[in-house]
Amino acid sequence: MSADALGAERAAALAQIEALTAEFDAIVAASQSSNADDEHDPEGATIAFERQQVAALLERARRRLADVDAAVTAVEAGTYGRCETCGGAIAPERLAARPTARTCITCAR
Repeated sequence: MSADALGAERAAALAQIEALTAEFDAIVAASQSSNADDEHDPEGATIAFERQQVAALLERARRRLADVDAAVTAVEAGTYGRCETCGGAIAPERLAARPTARTCITCAR
């Protein structure tokens, strides 16, 4: 994967983190200005559920960013495409499908 492609992946992860952070902050702000008891509301999800759902998505986006940063570091070190476990080559098809893969298919099992 090229440095440009990893840069684009990093920019996308940062944009996702920014959007999810704004959504999380909006949910928190809305719940602070409301005294609604949504725990007993049979319609839809609770505010707590929505907040935790966005928090989980935000954590996943942060892990994605960390994975991209690790791939960038591997490119810079000349180790990109090498399995961190066995040292063998990671198949190009695996890297095409998952550019931030750190292990070969065998070691990923």
